[in-house]
Amino acid sequence: MANLVSLALLLALLGALCRSADATAFEVGGDDGWVVPPASDGGMYNRWASKNRFLVGDSVHFNYKEDSVLVVTEDDYNNCRATHPIFFSNNDDTEVELDRPGLFYFISGATGHCERGQRMTVKVLRQGAPPPSPLTPPAPPTPPSPSAAAPGTSALAGAIAAVAMSLPVIMLTV
Repeated sequence: MANLVSLALLLALLGALCRSADATAFEVGGDDGWVVPPASDGGMYNRWASKNRFLVGDSVHFNYKEDSVLVVTEDDYNNCRATHPIFFSNNDDTEVELDRPGLFYFISGATGHCERGQRMTVKVLRQGAPPPSPLTPPAPPTPPSPSAAAPGTSALAGAIAAVAMSLPVIMLTV
């Protein structure tokens, strides 16, 4: 019985490692960080977000000075209203984990910054979700060979899975 409990704990740990091994930390604003965009480029953060694919478990990192980051509702986002945020940080270095699928709405809490374009919507997909559909329909997928790794898995995840699968055999022979 103790072997089964140990095996269950090991498999849970391996599962957590597989999920975190594939997570990506996105740097909002690149080298410039989270700043008020130029007057001619008020949509820069949403354009940046639309070019990235965010998955549950990923995170977005905000680097800023004398500002703040708020996660707000869609209505508060649309009205640049910072009075009742879901999340607030003003420590100049904020990382927000994207812990669920759906839309996340970010705004600056500094007066006037949101109205000048310092806001962003991020669409988060479930792990294993298919990529956004292209303009032309894709060719039907070919079945993978039995030895091929599943799409989106890393070498580490494959190695962990191989070890996890061999554990019951090792446990039975002990």
